[in-house]
Amino acid sequence: MDAGHGRSLRETELREVVWTVDAGAEDLRVQQEHGSVGLRRVRIQRLADEAVAQGGVATQEDLARVLNVSTRTIKRDSKALEAEGISLPTRGRLKGIGRGQTHKAQIVGRWLRGETYDQIQLHTRHSLVSIKRYVQSFVRVVDLHQQGMPESQIGFVLQISDYLIGEYLALYRQHDTIEYQARLTEQIDRLRRAPSEKKGAL
Repeated sequence: MDAGHGRSLRETELREVVWTVDAGAEDLRVQQEHGSVGLRRVRIQRLADEAVAQGGVATQEDLARVLNVSTRTIKRDSKALEAEGISLPTRGRLKGIGRGQTHKAQIVGRWLRGETYDQIQLHTRHSLVSIKRYVQSFVRVVDLHQQGMPESQIGFVLQISDYLIGEYLALYRQHDTIEYQARLTEQIDRLRRAPSEKKGAL
């Protein structure tokens, strides 16, 4: 639901979204590594992001209902995530300041600023598999962008939302400085070498 600042839900057009409440093996890994609380907080991030990607903004009440917990629990989890540098794109958080940044973009931003995968996992509770996937997706977006591919075509090729592509390219422009270029350039070079290396191995 895309509610503007100062507007009640009754005055707001509701938008139906499709949520991934259970991500299967990925969620199981998170639960094994971080317990039920860690899993719930990862799910909160995922659901809030999925709402934004589909043109809506979730409320804390929406999240509580879907995850079968109290609104108080969602508020407590939100404060804990905020203290760890993770901002949630929910209606209560975003009043009057736009839609904010999804957890995928926040994770990639940590990587660009020099955090290791292990450090990101510790801070965000996401699985290493997920973190590496977000970074690889970001690198592929930037690579195709540098080759001149339009954003709409990038989304089609990589099967990710236009919203996320916009976030990734905004991150790229924000970090397109000497301080951060080396890490990204190394990954792009590795990505471009991969097909020829595989061909040579045959």
